[in-house]
Formats: sequence, structure tokens, C-alpha cells
Amino acid sequence: MTTQPSLAALLTPRQRTLILIALSLGGFAIGTSEFASMGLMLEISRGLAISEAQVGHLISAYAIGVVVGAPLLAFAGASLRRRTLLLWLMGFYAIGNLASALAPNYPSMLLARFVAGLPHGAYFGVAMLVAASISPPEQRGAAVSKVLMGLSIAILLGNPLTTWLGQQFNWRSAFVLVSLLAIATVTMVARQLPPDPSETRTSPMRELRAFNTPQVWLALAIGAIGFAGMFCVFTYLAPTLVNVTGINERWMPVAVGLFGVGAIIGNIAGGKLVDRLQFRAAGVLLAWSILVLLLFPLAAHSAWAMVPAIIAVGTMGALAVALQTRLMDAAGEAQTLAAASNHAAFNTANALGPWLGGMAIGAGYGHASTGYVGAATAAAGLLLWGIAVMLQRRQDAPAQVAAD
Repeated sequence: MTTQPSLAALLTPRQRTLILIALSLGGFAIGTSEFASMGLMLEISRGLAISEAQVGHLISAYAIGVVVGAPLLAFAGASLRRRTLLLWLMGFYAIGNLASALAPNYPSMLLARFVAGLPHGAYFGVAMLVAASISPPEQRGAAVSKVLMGLSIAILLGNPLTTWLGQQFNWRSAFVLVSLLAIATVTMVARQLPPDPSETRTSPMRELRAFNTPQVWLALAIGAIGFAGMFCVFTYLAPTLVNVTGINERWMPVAVGLFGVGAIIGNIAGGKLVDRLQFRAAGVLLAWSILVLLLFPLAAHSAWAMVPAIIAVGTMGALAVALQTRLMDAAGEAQTLAAASNHAAFNTANALGPWLGGMAIGAGYGHASTGYVGAATAAAGLLLWGIAVMLQRRQDAPAQVAAD
């Protein structure tokens, strides 16, 4: 019986690059859509005749869609080839954003944003698995980081672009643009990504059984808790800059841009760190997060100190690369389900961080206290990482004794 060659062995460096660009374009489309409602809050509020709080509910509806859709669609699509699943997911994303652009009222827009969020996590999970599968083993982390690069560039460029489009034309044009980007992704993936002859087919139930392991759940818990600090600080960045740093809110786009720069640096550095240290990289990045978040309240009192501080907070996104590659190693036959669930975990962090930060601010500790709250969640994540490492060493010990 002959063994099929892996797709990585069949691709040229140029083909691999084009595939990664196609996958990253999908990440750019998703990131642009996710943040569009934040930049166009006033325009959407006026256009649909709703309050700003209701626009906030639209943002929440999208996040809930991500949490629900990531494991659900990954489970449903477990038996499909990854190439086919990617095409279906991004086609679904195009439809969800077109529905957002055409929504006539608040209830329909709420439903459209929920639907648009459903394929978000599953797409990223499958895209990262594909990126890793087409790359040499020693370049997996770098390949995964390139898929996430699209999300980082969306923060830096996509969000300002959709805000400008919405202000110059109509807020609906932002979601039309995202639909076009999603269709372009479908076209590029269909053209550039060939079927993988060595891909192992699985089934939903087999994935579900393999998913239920301590290492998978610990990796997801690290993401849900340890990553909350970044969202805690970023959510309240505007009021911190105005009320603590003392600068005008018109500088907020610059602050978001600095965060985007940090996210890009984090993606690049994180990919290299993971390729060198494997799961140890997660521990290093969590320790880095604690340091950055502890220094943030001190930097908040100076506009110049906030420049490197905001960039440093953005670099914390590198943790996503470390946890994604960890799940690839720990999930066994549950690759698709675990990879998609990672983004559900991050959206849980996106809910947990702002909630904890809001409690601290409401208790009178001030806006800069989000840094200390975030450092506490990162420390909890580091503790979970330590438990995961300890359990892994115990699990590997019998095999090591047998080998000796």
C-alpha cells in the first residue's frame, strides 16, 4: 500500500505563499467586519434610528454568534475536507455580511450580525490547520501567525477604511465591502489551494470523543482567562486616555493604530517564538502579558509613555498563535473542533475582560485599574499553563522510562 505524499511536499514556496495570502485575506475580511460596528456606531445609530446602546447589542450579537458557531459549525463540518469547509464558511460569511448591509431595521440587523458571527471561529480554526499542513513542521508557528496577520491588518487598516466609507457614503457600504472581500477569499482559496491527498478524514462523533481531554480544555481555559487582560485594557482605552492621560478623544484612531502595530509585531514574533519554544512560548507570553499590564497604569499618566504601552498591549495577541499550535498537538483526531473552539475561547475572554474591568472602574478604582485587573487574569492563565505542563510531564514520564 503506497502512502500519499503530503500537500506540503507537493507545493512550491510560491504556491504556499499564495495560499497563505488567500487565507489571510479571509482573516482581513473577518477582522474588518468584527470592528466595523465599533467605528460606525454613530452612523448605524442614526441610520437605523436606534440608540448607541442598541448598536452595542449588535456587537454583542456578533460575539455570541462566534461563540455558538465556532464549535457547532466545526462539529457539523468535521467530515468535510478542509478545503471544502473553508469555501462553505467564507461563502456563508459573505451572505451574513450582505444581510447586514441590507437589514431594514434593528431586529433584522441583530439577527444578521448573529448569523455573520457564526462562521468566524470555524474559519480561523480550519484556516490555521490548513496553513500548518502546507508548511514544514519547523515553520508551523510562522504559518499560523500569517493567517492571524489578516486580523491584525484589519485593526490597523480595515477599521479606519470602513469608518471612512461609512462617513463618506453610507454605513451599509462597509458591510458590502466585507462581502466582496469574502467572495474574493472564496475565489482565491478555490484557485490556489489544491485538495490534500494525504488529509485524514474524520467524523463528528470521533472529533467529539477526542476533544474531551484535559490538555484541550486547559488550552481553551488559558485562552478564555489568560487572554482577558488584553480585552480588559483595550475596551476602556478611550476613557483611560481622556480621563487619566488627559488627551483629546480625536487621538483615539492613532491609539487604535498603535494597537494594530503591536498586534502585527506580536504575530510575527509569536510565530517565531512558537517555532523555537513550542508550548513553552505560551508561558513566556503570559509572563510578558503580566509585565505589560502591571506597567500600563503607570504609563497611563503620560501621553508619551502610552505610545509604547499601547503597542506592548497589542503584542499580547501573540498568545493566540501559541495556543492554536498547542491545540494542534493536543487535540488528536479533534483538530477541526479544537481549532475552532480556540476562537470561542478568545471571544469568552472578550466578554470576561471588559466585565471585570467595568467592575473595577465601577468600584471607584479608576480607568487605569484595568491594567491590574488584566494582570490578574494573565497570572491565572499562567497558573493554568503551569498545570498543563505538569500534567504533560506526568503523562510523558512512563514513556520516557520505557525508552530508557
